[in-house]
Amino acid sequence: MREKSLKSSRKVPGYKAAEEWPVLAGFVKAYWLFTGGVILEYDRTVRTYFGVLTENSEKREERMSEKRLIRTMCPMNCLPTQCGMRVEVEGNQLLSVKGDEQHPESRGFLCIRGRATREIPHNPARLLTPIRRKRRGEDAWEPCSWDDAYTMIVEAIERTQRDRVGLWRGHGVGSTGINTPLITRFGSLGGFQHWVSAIVCWALGGYGLGLTGVLKTNTKVDMAAHSRMVFFWGATLASQPGTSPYLVAARKRGAYVVHIDTRRTEASRHADEVVLIRPGTDAALALAMAHVIVEEGLTDQAFVQEYTLGFAEFADHLRQYTPEWGARQTGIDPEQIRHLARLYATRTPAMIVLGGSSMYKHQHGWEASRAIACLPALTGQLGIAGGGLGPRHGATAQANGLADVTADVVRPQGSYIPSHMASITEALTSGSLDVLLLLGANFLSGFADSNTVERGLEKVGLIVSYDIFMNETIRRVADLVLPGTIWLEELGLKQTATHLYLMEPALQPVGEVRPLSRVLRELAERLDIPDVFPWQDDEAYINALLSTQKLPSGEALTVAELRKQGGYWQKTALSEVAYPDRRFDTPSKKVEFWSERALQAGLSPLPSFTPAVEEEATRYPLRFCQGRTLTAFHSFYDEGKVLPTLAKANPEPEIWLHPNDARPRKIETGNRVLISNGHGHFEAKALVTEGILQGVVWMRDGWSGVNRVTSGQQTVPLVANDIIADIPGGQATYDAWVDLQNV
Repeated sequence: MREKSLKSSRKVPGYKAAEEWPVLAGFVKAYWLFTGGVILEYDRTVRTYFGVLTENSEKREERMSEKRLIRTMCPMNCLPTQCGMRVEVEGNQLLSVKGDEQHPESRGFLCIRGRATREIPHNPARLLTPIRRKRRGEDAWEPCSWDDAYTMIVEAIERTQRDRVGLWRGHGVGSTGINTPLITRFGSLGGFQHWVSAIVCWALGGYGLGLTGVLKTNTKVDMAAHSRMVFFWGATLASQPGTSPYLVAARKRGAYVVHIDTRRTEASRHADEVVLIRPGTDAALALAMAHVIVEEGLTDQAFVQEYTLGFAEFADHLRQYTPEWGARQTGIDPEQIRHLARLYATRTPAMIVLGGSSMYKHQHGWEASRAIACLPALTGQLGIAGGGLGPRHGATAQANGLADVTADVVRPQGSYIPSHMASITEALTSGSLDVLLLLGANFLSGFADSNTVERGLEKVGLIVSYDIFMNETIRRVADLVLPGTIWLEELGLKQTATHLYLMEPALQPVGEVRPLSRVLRELAERLDIPDVFPWQDDEAYINALLSTQKLPSGEALTVAELRKQGGYWQKTALSEVAYPDRRFDTPSKKVEFWSERALQAGLSPLPSFTPAVEEEATRYPLRFCQGRTLTAFHSFYDEGKVLPTLAKANPEPEIWLHPNDARPRKIETGNRVLISNGHGHFEAKALVTEGILQGVVWMRDGWSGVNRVTSGQQTVPLVANDIIADIPGGQATYDAWVDLQNV
């Protein structure tokens, strides 16, 4: 399969096949040194704590025949990274978790998050039976049977209208890669509310890219082989550690790496140049760079003329965005903006690796990706090896994906709430929902303005959570909890931008846990909703998903065939380079500097920048930001607290602030501080560091209380919410201006 892909790649202009560039032996393992002491060893104490007791050598010898090595995937959803995993089991006990050295992409790497997953199966905090709250307002629970749980749900649904029932899915049900289409089928056929949960994550960035028309990305293999310039723009290696060795390989080959962010991260260690800009000013930097590129004649006129729309209007529009203007917005020097523009336009091929979520979490976040996507179009860097955009959360490469198994679904008429966070919050607070099913989601952790959201949840008659551990939302508002299986107890299928991976079951389900596919089927039967699961079993369902993947014979790939392939499959029709045909994701099939869709929806038709509204800044002078770290993933596993490895790495919430902000407040590293504004407050431990800009504070997302201070206002009006196919602009703003004081 690999040879076929490389041959097809040679048809792309400027593409040099991967086997023609020197392979850097051991480059993956060399890179992983960047984690330093972060990866913690799974010591004897932890093993004993979870009942995986060490046996003497004689007894172990006797039991060797019962041991099995099974290849699977890490249950984390660190897209675009998905790492291979090899587990050792004996009986129904998990003995060890290691990286899969034969995995085509991760090559044996498994970060601290993946290594910590061995603490899940036999964890004493794991939910093993349905439980229901005794009385609202009290954190008091009692066990109940599955029949009783189903009866509670069905009776609550039957007492109301179907469109007053909501389904919200989180990353938790993505651990095996196959549940999202089933939730869509169940929700649509049942006439329930269900939403694209990417609106709390990567969708707003995708929305801006979709307006310009540049959604697909080149691969990390292409970056390693061909990029001479890499802009790591708002992207962190915590989100995509699997990209790291390819970035290292590109740099060893001579590529120049620039890291643009609001703070120093692990990606800064691999950059030749680090540029720290004010939060929310990425669009301003991109527009000022575009001004320089046009003003100095650094555009690729042939590409612009043939493959773009609205250049004349865009060029005229750019006159106002001088480097001096950009400097006032971003806080960096005008000459540095000129330097970055010239570097990007002349050291080609140049690739931009965009952040997937955090850089868009402000009032006008979509403007950043809208403007940045114009840079490769101005310089002719699209559709060529080493150029374009690089791996990004929520993006796809140029390849066949999985089949749409919801295409036959017809949703009954109803009053449906769009995938628009402000509208969902309003529906909650107005009492428009009577039943809410939370599927692998910590709702209060994910939504902005969680204080208002919680008040709305209190008006919902029945809140059901399907999960494997307790979390903040369950403790505060859920009425019924359904225990789910974990990734090692199900058959699954995960995908990256370039590959598909089979996940074989390794353990038998414990207690009374059930897979989500079974829960949805059984609820559908009780509610008389036909065709939710029209397949014989999970393997037949996965075969349907695989039907777009073709064997050399022309027949569709199946689970049986995937097993023969070792569980790995390179996607059919993969090109390492996106848009080799220069047909882009817009109605015109051109890159649209001028967007008629945006104009009709009341947005600026040209890329724009809107400064942050700083009404609260006089009272609350610090700009609050949040993002990811390598040692956690959102609020997974009760904020990481139930897994000893992650709990040791993240013992409590920690907030970064600059020494010049700490000094007048008499705050020192380690102090307990109160973070507050007009919306709410929470506490954290202070970390005083020059790794962040003055006037900005930052902390890891997922902690309980973080979103008590965030705004929750809409970023895109409803009329513009759905103008990009399958990518709503419905994120609410996570903007916050705060102040800190010692507790």
